[in-house]
Amino acid sequence: MILKYLFILFLYFPVAFYTQQTQQTRVKDKENLYDIQDSVMIKTREGAMISAMVVKKKDVLQPLPVIFQFTIYVRDTGRDLQSLKDAADRGYVGVIAYTRGKRFSPNEIFPYEFDANDSYDVIDWISKQKWCNGSVGMYGGSYNGFTQWAACKTLHPALKTIVPYVANRPGMGLPMENNIFINPNYEWSFYVGNNKYLDNETGNDRQRFRKMMFKWWETGIAYNKMDSIDGKPNPWFQRWIAHPDFDEYWQKMAPYKDDFKQITIPVLAFDGYYNDSQNSSLYYLKELQKYSPKTPFYLIIGPYSHFGTQIGGEKIVNGYKVDSVSLIDIKKITYKWFDFILKNGKKPDVLKNKINYEVMGANEWRSAASFESMHNEFLKFYLSAQKRNDYYFLNPKSPDKKSYLSQTVDFADRENSNNDYYPDPIGKNEINKSNGFIFISDPLKKPMIINGSFLGMLNIAINKKDVDLGITLYELTPEGKYFHLSYYIGRVSYAKDITKRNLIKPNEKTSIEFTNTYFISKQLRKGSRIVVAINVNKNPFSQLNYGTGKDVSTETIKDASVPLVIKWYNDSYIKMPILNE
Repeated sequence: MILKYLFILFLYFPVAFYTQQTQQTRVKDKENLYDIQDSVMIKTREGAMISAMVVKKKDVLQPLPVIFQFTIYVRDTGRDLQSLKDAADRGYVGVIAYTRGKRFSPNEIFPYEFDANDSYDVIDWISKQKWCNGSVGMYGGSYNGFTQWAACKTLHPALKTIVPYVANRPGMGLPMENNIFINPNYEWSFYVGNNKYLDNETGNDRQRFRKMMFKWWETGIAYNKMDSIDGKPNPWFQRWIAHPDFDEYWQKMAPYKDDFKQITIPVLAFDGYYNDSQNSSLYYLKELQKYSPKTPFYLIIGPYSHFGTQIGGEKIVNGYKVDSVSLIDIKKITYKWFDFILKNGKKPDVLKNKINYEVMGANEWRSAASFESMHNEFLKFYLSAQKRNDYYFLNPKSPDKKSYLSQTVDFADRENSNNDYYPDPIGKNEINKSNGFIFISDPLKKPMIINGSFLGMLNIAINKKDVDLGITLYELTPEGKYFHLSYYIGRVSYAKDITKRNLIKPNEKTSIEFTNTYFISKQLRKGSRIVVAINVNKNPFSQLNYGTGKDVSTETIKDASVPLVIKWYNDSYIKMPILNE
């Protein structure tokens, strides 16, 4: 009876049966195309074991160039395998290795700390395999971007190119930015460190960590007691905050200063204007340009977030609808680059020059030979003490008479936060004017493009030994909308040297130069105004610097008995890089 029923079904639906059977056969046949080694173990010079997977086509007998990923993220191995099959389908051997302690590795997990040496050893192992032709290329985003630069700390001869997306630079951008520790990095350590794969349950428990963060804020206990509030020790967090200087601990993780001189391989980097770790990613390129100017590098950058950059862009970023032309096929460009470098193919058409950037608001791509050549002028504005309604004048002329604006910040007050700098949403109808100072320029007389990172000088005096400052830059459109352009947060005691803390003398005028701000390209409209918000950084989302001069991680609300008094002098200024045409 069953056979009769099946026969009738097949008689009436032969196409469906045939199609399903054909699809199953095709999938099976396609899977049979690959030689998959999913449990490879590689021993490093230090005796650590690295877990890896290798995929190549079965019918390919000659050695091939290798596309290598090195990551701490052990997600669904099926997804990782697919990325390796993608490499094999394009005429490469695909290799993914997981950092020390992950997947089948028996070692302890220490993010960042051993990746420079371990990546070298994995590349060395790859280069000696019979299926490798001696050429290796690397790609990937975020942590995977960092491991590529870490692999360049001591360059292996087989590594021929890297393609980092939004690359992290430990100690610079995360877990601290301009020497201020940022709270969202706290739970990430549990996410990657709790087990051999990823602790998604803990990593996604935003309520737990927000509760911890706000309790720390409300109670005013020391920053280094954060895990006591959480009730679970965080050894990685404690390891990081023990190094508030950008010291040898951080320096050895990736290329630093003269290390860049020996990086001669071509680099293609991707980044976003609203990537939280942008200052990390661009740091590598700027140092490479400085120490090894002949090394060919290219940058593709647009209105992308940290995640969005890695998928070629999103239509909406923090509430902002991006220009249609900004969306790109990042995988296609990446493999065209690999073909160009590893197979003598054609350079990707999108790479018109070294710096390739999308101009927000203009819906067009442009290019430049260097970061410096992106602009041909600086707009300089002074933070004047001239009051205009409920804000101050952003004056293009230097002040005739020296004066200052005075601000008092009570760190014992936990009802109010200072420094609303984060670009979410990017467009606002209003900005916070309850504390700090807002400076607004006259309307722009013609359209122009802000192209690059703003910089400047803050002249201040405080009654303490240290302070954390914030500066946010906006475009105020003729319609009265605030468009977030860029920002800076930084610790004054590290402004001159991120490797060594230099406390300032209380009540003495001090000049603070800042440059490490967020890079952007945006068409500014005629009639728009430039807005600068300055403030003391005091909020639940990062370390609190009470200004005693002690290790900031040990300061408590007891150190807030005397409010901070800061004088903002009117000879302080910002400079905006502009492309005038």
